[in-house]
Amino acid sequence: MNTAPRPIRIGVIGAGTISQSVHLPLVRRAGFDLAWVADISPSRAEAVGSAYGARWTSTPSELLAADDVDAVLIATPGAHSELTIAALDAGKHVLAEKPLGLSLAAIDAVSDAAARSGLVVQVGYMKMYDPLVQRARAELDALHTRRLVRITVSHPADEPQVAHLRMRPTTPDVDPAFIAAANAAEEAEVARALPGASPALRAYYRNVLNGSVVHEFSLLRALGLPLPDAWTADTFPTLDGDEPACLLATAAPDAGVRYVLSWNWLPDHPEYSEELKVLAASRRLDLHLAKPYLLEERSRLRVERSEGSERRETTYTELHESAFLRQLDAFGRSVRDGAPVVATVAGARLDLVQCQRLAKAIGAGLGETVTIEADADAEANTTGAAR
Repeated sequence: MNTAPRPIRIGVIGAGTISQSVHLPLVRRAGFDLAWVADISPSRAEAVGSAYGARWTSTPSELLAADDVDAVLIATPGAHSELTIAALDAGKHVLAEKPLGLSLAAIDAVSDAAARSGLVVQVGYMKMYDPLVQRARAELDALHTRRLVRITVSHPADEPQVAHLRMRPTTPDVDPAFIAAANAAEEAEVARALPGASPALRAYYRNVLNGSVVHEFSLLRALGLPLPDAWTADTFPTLDGDEPACLLATAAPDAGVRYVLSWNWLPDHPEYSEELKVLAASRRLDLHLAKPYLLEERSRLRVERSEGSERRETTYTELHESAFLRQLDAFGRSVRDGAPVVATVAGARLDLVQCQRLAKAIGAGLGETVTIEADADAEANTTGAAR
């Protein structure tokens, strides 16, 4: 008698680059039954859904209403709070790509919906599931007298990163009114997060800080490193140019250590690169994160130890299982077995606070006084606690 549990039936909302390159090839490997694919481009929904033998639709609400869907993976462009809440209200477990939301109010609404439903919500912070992150955390626990934590990101344009995928050109069949409404909703969310900020800073917050830099905050948390209360920051060559500005930010989480975060827009650079280095009194740790859009890419960790006159170097790699696959594995365990979620909604809220603090620091560096939602939230919580 076959007593194996029925596979979790999953629907994927958003059939763009990240889904075609990583999520869709991996869902079945992770033990899911791919039931539906949704995309607001009807031609892309049909092409991708048919290629995987799944039902397809250009209306996400049709997927959410389907009886043969237990869980959804949300990988649409932009923020995902609205779709996440709709999925929870429809009785579906959710794995939502970052950013979960662009305002604390939006993330709190997701938290409330998750509490109402009792369903799983996991945020798409795949770096938290990288097998070498736990090894790096163990090594960091042995690093005494830390002095510097440096994160360096080299970010190319999309084309160098995805050319190897050889995806077919997208047919321009998306309703422009839908895109306009989605942009307006996100602009309203950003305005709530950064009331009164300049258009250039709002755009940088939305596209760069929440589109890319937010991953670095989730990585710091995964490594057990504290998030700072404030940043200083400089953007260059200009924040309001035709291309994203580079970012150099520093923070002091305590008196003895400094963080340096460097995000660099290098459009003609052939590959994405992300590296975290920690310098301590007698050790050095270098973690090179796997590149996105590559199924079997592995991270590398190198640890240098000095003991007297002797120096040792150890290099770690792991199996050819990407963090994306392990992220899906973890989602399956949480849905099926009730395993604790690692990439939580509460964690996403902490990361968004950091994005807002960094936006405030960028504004200050440009002579712009920026009010952020996180400050008002902290003040309200302090006042409430005092009462």
